[in-house]
Amino acid sequence: MMHDSLFGGMPQELSPDSYLDVQRLFSTFPNSWPGFGLLVLRFATGVSLVTAAQVVADLAGTPSWVAHCVVGGVATLICIGLWTPTAAIIAAVIQILVIIVGRQFNVSLLVFAATGASLAMLGPGAWSVDARLFGRKRIL
Repeated sequence: MMHDSLFGGMPQELSPDSYLDVQRLFSTFPNSWPGFGLLVLRFATGVSLVTAAQVVADLAGTPSWVAHCVVGGVATLICIGLWTPTAAIIAAVIQILVIIVGRQFNVSLLVFAATGASLAMLGPGAWSVDARLFGRKRIL
């Protein structure tokens, strides 16, 4: 195995078994207590969006049902764990827009925006649709 000084002595060639040692760049879908914690975080973020739906409808100047459908759709995606990073970023943006555009600074809205951003960074966890679709697969 050759080492290259440019990369601080990291091996240039990888053995066939070394793919197991490589960390993936996205969520590892934790199970057990960390997975349960992410499930609770997903539900807290989804519920916070449902409570902000009326404020979003008033701010958007659109019919109330359109805003409710958009916010409800994002909340549903977060709760079931489908496209979690994207939906969580949208949730954080919605909460921040409620703060900025609505001029309704409330610490709870800031905390809910932080939970959305945290969820986008941490991933959905093992108890999610994302884990079933994109998680590790066992190839026989």
